[in-house]
Amino acid sequence: MAQANRTTSFIRLFAAGSTAALALGIATPSFAQDAQAQADQAPTTGEIVVTAQFREQRLQDTPLSITAVDASLLASRNQTDISQIAAQAPNVQLTQMGGAFGSSMAAYIRGIGQYDFNPAYEPGVGIYVDDVYYATLTGSVMDLLDLDRVEVLRGPQGTLTGRNSIGGAIKLFSAKPTEGNSGTVEATYGSRQRVDLRATANFELTDGLYARISGVFKRQDGYVDQIDYGCANPDNELGIGGNASTPADCVVAKLGEKNYSGIRGSLRYNPSDTIDWIVTGDYTYENRTNAAGVMSATDPSKTGGVDFTCGKFCTYASWYMPEGGQATQAYYNPNTTKFEGWGVSSNLTVGISDSLKLQAITAYRKYNQIFGTDDDYTPYSLIGGSGFNDLDFKFFSQELRLNGQVGDNIDWTIGGFYNNQTSVYFTRQDIRYIVPIGVPSLFLQFQGNDPIKANSKAAFGTVIFHPTEAMTVTGGIRYTKEHKDYTFVRQAWDGGTLTDPFGVGALDGSKAVYDGDKVDWRLSLDYRFSPAVLAYATVSTGFKGGGVTARPFTKNQAINGTFDPETLHAYEVGLKTDLFDRRLRLNLSGFYNDYKNIQLPIGDCSALDGFEPGTDPFPCAAIQNAGDGEMYGLEAELSAHPVEGLDIDASLSWIDGKWKRIDTAAQGALRVTDPITTPAWRGSFGIQYKALLGNNAGSITPRFDLSYTGKQTIGRLINSGEFGPLQYNPSITLANARVTWKNEDENLAVSFEVQNLFDKYYYLPLRFAAVYAFVGTAYSNVGRPREWAVTVQKKF
Repeated sequence: MAQANRTTSFIRLFAAGSTAALALGIATPSFAQDAQAQADQAPTTGEIVVTAQFREQRLQDTPLSITAVDASLLASRNQTDISQIAAQAPNVQLTQMGGAFGSSMAAYIRGIGQYDFNPAYEPGVGIYVDDVYYATLTGSVMDLLDLDRVEVLRGPQGTLTGRNSIGGAIKLFSAKPTEGNSGTVEATYGSRQRVDLRATANFELTDGLYARISGVFKRQDGYVDQIDYGCANPDNELGIGGNASTPADCVVAKLGEKNYSGIRGSLRYNPSDTIDWIVTGDYTYENRTNAAGVMSATDPSKTGGVDFTCGKFCTYASWYMPEGGQATQAYYNPNTTKFEGWGVSSNLTVGISDSLKLQAITAYRKYNQIFGTDDDYTPYSLIGGSGFNDLDFKFFSQELRLNGQVGDNIDWTIGGFYNNQTSVYFTRQDIRYIVPIGVPSLFLQFQGNDPIKANSKAAFGTVIFHPTEAMTVTGGIRYTKEHKDYTFVRQAWDGGTLTDPFGVGALDGSKAVYDGDKVDWRLSLDYRFSPAVLAYATVSTGFKGGGVTARPFTKNQAINGTFDPETLHAYEVGLKTDLFDRRLRLNLSGFYNDYKNIQLPIGDCSALDGFEPGTDPFPCAAIQNAGDGEMYGLEAELSAHPVEGLDIDASLSWIDGKWKRIDTAAQGALRVTDPITTPAWRGSFGIQYKALLGNNAGSITPRFDLSYTGKQTIGRLINSGEFGPLQYNPSITLANARVTWKNEDENLAVSFEVQNLFDKYYYLPLRFAAVYAFVGTAYSNVGRPREWAVTVQKKF
C-alpha cells in the first residue's frame, strides 16, 4: 500500500505540473516559428543546441529526454571528469571502478548498463566523444578537457546510436578550433597535495584553417592507507611478519590517488559553409595506485577468527602471495593501475547542395591497461587470491551519414556504420582455496592470453516529418549485425600444459563464437502548443549485444556460455516548457520499459555444464540471460533564473520495477521478489548568485550544490552455499560549495571550493564479493572525504 501511495502521489505531481505548464503555454499563440524567434532573442535561461538527432536543434525542440550541460555550467560545478556528471542528471549513475576492474567506469541510465570491463561483454550505455563511439568501459573515466557541451540521452537510442545504447547514451563534444587566437591556463592546488594544470590554445593559421590544442595534468595523494599488517600487529597470532622495507608508520601506499595526464590537438579546415573537416588526435596516460577499497564485509569463521577490517580509511590488503604451487618464490602483484591510450579521428562534413549534406566519421583507437588485484583484500594470502592483468585493445570505426530535406516539411537521414575491434587479454591468476585456514587444499594457478575479436555493421535511417507548423512526427529504423569470438588460452605460468583440480587446462585452445542481428525502430510524435510548451510521446527499442562467457572454469561453460542480446521496448511521454518569459524551464518525462533477456552474473552454471540445477561441482563466473522484467519511472529537471544574477537548477527522478521471469540458471542468485533496479530516488539542487562588486572590482559568485542518492542494493553474500538477504548501501546526501571571483573583464578568475562539504562517509555502489563464499571477505570502494581546492584561471 505504501508503494502504491508513493507511486500515485508522484504521478499526480507529474500530472499537475503538466497541466499547469499547458495552461500557461496555451495562453500564447501556437506557432512553432514563434519558439525559434523567441530563442533568437537574448535568452533568460541558457539555450543549448544539441545534435542528438544528427542535426542541430534547440534542446527544447528535441523530443528526447536529454540532460545537456555546457562548458560554463561544468566549470561552475567544478566537474572535471565524466563520472561527476551523474550527480545532476535524473536516473543516471556513473561510477569510477577499481580493484578487480582497473581503469574503467560502470555506466547505468534508467537502471540499465554494465560494470564489467572485460571485452567479451558490451556496455549498456553508449559513450561518444565528438561522435566517435568508445567501445569499452576501460578508459572511459575521461577528463572533461576543453569541452563545448555534454549531452546525456536517457532511454534507448537504438536507431540513433545503435547497439549498446539500450539504457541511453553520453555524448561529449569538444570545443572546435575557430577564428582568432585565444587561450586559457588554469592551475589548482588542494587537499592531499592536489595539483591540477590545464591549458588550451586556439590558433587561426590562415583564412579557413584553424588549430586547437589542450592539455591536462592531475596529481593527488590517495586517501586510504594500505597498512602492512605485520608491521602494525607485530605479535599477531597468524605469524604474519612485517616487510623490512615498510616505513615506520606502517603505511605502504595511499590508495585512491590521481596521476593523470592527457593532450588533444585538432586541426580544422573550414574554407566555406559547404566544407568543414576536423582531424583530431589525443593521448592519455594514467599511472596511479588502485582504487580506494576497504573491507566492507567479513566472516571471521573463514579467516581463522581474525577480523581483518582496518578502519574507515585503511586496509590490510597486501597484493602479496607466498611461495606455493607454481609460485616457486613469494611475490607481489602490482597495487597500481596503468593506462596508456591514444586515438585519431576525422570528421568531414560536405554540403552537396542547400538541402543535402554528407558526413563521414572515421576513427582509430588503441590502449593498454595493466593492473593487479587482491581478491580477498587481506594480508593472509593463503585465502582468496591475486591476479595480474594486461589488456591490449584496438578499435576502428567508420560512419557515413547523409542528411537531406524535402521541401519545408521533411528532414531525413540515412547512413551506415562499421566497426572492428581486437583485444588480447593476458592474465596470471593465483587462486588458493583453503579448508580449514592455513591448510592448502586447492591451487588454481593459470596463465591466460586470450584474443577477442568483434565487429558490427549497421544501416540506419530517420525521417522527421512536419505535417503542420506545430506538429512533428519522427520515425527511425536501424539494422545491426554483430560477431564476436573468444579464444581461451589456459596454460601453466611457464607456458606449458596446465594441470589443475578443476580441469581449467582443458579450455586451452577452445573458442566460443557469437553471431546475431537485430532491428531497432523508433516512432515519436511531438506537438508544440505554444512557444513555451512542447509535448511528445515516443515508442522505441534498443539492445545490448550478445556475447560469450569470459571467465569459464570448464570447456562446457565456455562453449555453452554464449548469451543472447538483451532487448528493450520503451514507452515515454514528456513535456518541455519555458515559462514566465523563459525565466523558468521545467522538463518532465515518464517512461515504461519492457526489458527482456537481461544479462547478469549467474550463481549456478549447471545448465552450462550439463548438470542438474544446483549440482554443478565447479565454480561459476558466467554472464547469462537472467530473465525478463519491467521498469517504470518519472523524471523532472528544472532550471530557473528568477532575477538577474541568480541561477537555480534541480532534478528529481524515481524508478521502480519488478522481475517477471527468472531463468533457471539465475535462480540461485535472484528472486522474483528482488528489486530489478535501485536506488528508487535521486535528486539534485544547485544555486548560485553572481554579485557585481562595483568600482571596477569585478564580481563574486557563490555556488552551492546538493545531490541525493537513495539506498541501493549491493546484492547478496553467499555463505556455505546459501545466499543471504539482500544488502544495501544506505542513502547519501552530498554537498559541494564554491565561490568564484572574476575581474571586470572576466579574463581572470580565482575560485575556492569544498567537495563533500559535510564530510560524509559512504561506499560507492558496487561491491566485490566474488570470493566471499570461500574466504568470507568482500570489499568496496569508499567515496572521497571532504576536500578543498583553490583554482586560478587566466584567459588570453
